[in-house]
Amino acid sequence: MALTNTGMRRLLADSGEPRGWVSPRTDLVTALLGIWFGVGLMIDAWAHTNLTELETFFTPWHAVFYSGFAVVSGWICWQVWRGVRAGRQGPAAVPNGYLAGLVAIPGFAAFGFVDMMWHTILGIETNLDILFSPSHLGLIVTMLIIITTPLRSTWNAPDVGERPSLGRLLPALIGLGFATALVWLFLSYGDAMQYGPQRIVESFSATDNQGAARLASALVITNVVTLTPVLFLVRRWRLPFGAVTVLYALSVLMPGAQTEFSNLPILLAFVAGGLVSDLLILRLRPSAARRGAFWAFAGLSPFATWSLYFAVASVAGGGLPAVPELWTGAPVVAGLIGLAFGALFLPNALPAPDAAPDRDALADPGASADSGVLARSNVLDDTERA
Repeated sequence: MALTNTGMRRLLADSGEPRGWVSPRTDLVTALLGIWFGVGLMIDAWAHTNLTELETFFTPWHAVFYSGFAVVSGWICWQVWRGVRAGRQGPAAVPNGYLAGLVAIPGFAAFGFVDMMWHTILGIETNLDILFSPSHLGLIVTMLIIITTPLRSTWNAPDVGERPSLGRLLPALIGLGFATALVWLFLSYGDAMQYGPQRIVESFSATDNQGAARLASALVITNVVTLTPVLFLVRRWRLPFGAVTVLYALSVLMPGAQTEFSNLPILLAFVAGGLVSDLLILRLRPSAARRGAFWAFAGLSPFATWSLYFAVASVAGGGLPAVPELWTGAPVVAGLIGLAFGALFLPNALPAPDAAPDRDALADPGASADSGVLARSNVLDDTERA
C-alpha cells in the first residue's frame, strides 16, 4: 500500500515542463467524439420526453450516451498518456485546455453511477422532474466541462490568432454549440424554439390568458441563452463568416430532438438568424477593440433573429398574431436585452492586440520572437507526434 501511494505521488508530481498544445487535428477529433456524446444525450432526452413507459436504466439510448462518454474520455486520457510517455508528470503531462475535462471524467462516472441507483430505487422521470434530478444536474455539469475541451484548447492556442479561419475554429464551435444544446435540455420549460408556428400565433393573439406571458418569458430566456455564447466568441475573436450559423445549427438540435422536429420552420428560422448575424459581423466587424460595433451587433443580432422568428411563424401558422404590440415589440425587447448584454460584456473598448507592444520586447526585440517560436514549436511537436 505504501509503495502504491509513493508511486501515485510520483506520477502526480509536476515535473515542471511548460504545458503544450495539441494539434488542431487532435482538437477536431475531440470535438467529433463529443458529437457522439452529445447526440447520445439528445436521443436519451427524446426517449424521456416521448416514451412514458420507460422503466429501466438499461436502454439502447443510454448505451449510445454512455458509450459516447467512454470514447471521448478515452481520447482525452490518451492525450495525457502521450505526455507521460514523453517523460512529463502531473499537470505538465496534460495539454493546455484539457485539464478541466480530465478532472470532470471521474466526476461524470460517479454521477452516472448515482443516476443508475436513483432510477433503480426511485424510478424513471418523464416530466418536469427530469430537469431537476440531482444526478442529472451533476451529469450535465460534468458533461459540459468535457465537451467544451476543444474550446478551452483553442482559446489561447498560439496558432489561432485574432482572425481564425472557420476550419481552425470549428472544434471550438462544435464544443460550444453542443454545450448550448445541453443548456437547452435543462431549460426546456423556457425554450421558445419548442413552440410550433400555430402555437406562437395563438399565444400572441390574446392578452387575457397565460399563453402570451409564457411565450414572452420563453422569448427572454431563449434570447439570453442564444446570444450569450455568440457575444462570448465575438469578444475574443473576429469571427469568420459562417461561425454563428454553425453555432445556431448545433444548438437547435436539442429542441428539435425533444419535439421530434415537428417545429422545423421555427428551428430553421433560428439558423437563418445565425446567417444574418454572420452578415452583421461581416459588415460591422465587431470586436473587443471596437466597442460601438460590438454594441450595435449585440442589439441588431437578436432583433433580426426574433423578427425572423415571428415572420416564419406567421407564414407557417396561418397569419400574423392578433395583438400587434406583442409581435412587433418582442424583437425590440430582444434587441434591448442584447444591447444591455453588449454593454455588460464590453463596458470599455480593449486595446487591439498589436496596439500595445510588450515593454520587454521593445528592450530586447529577439525575446518576443523567441517566445513565439517556442510557443509554435509546442504545436508543431504535438502535430508530429499525432
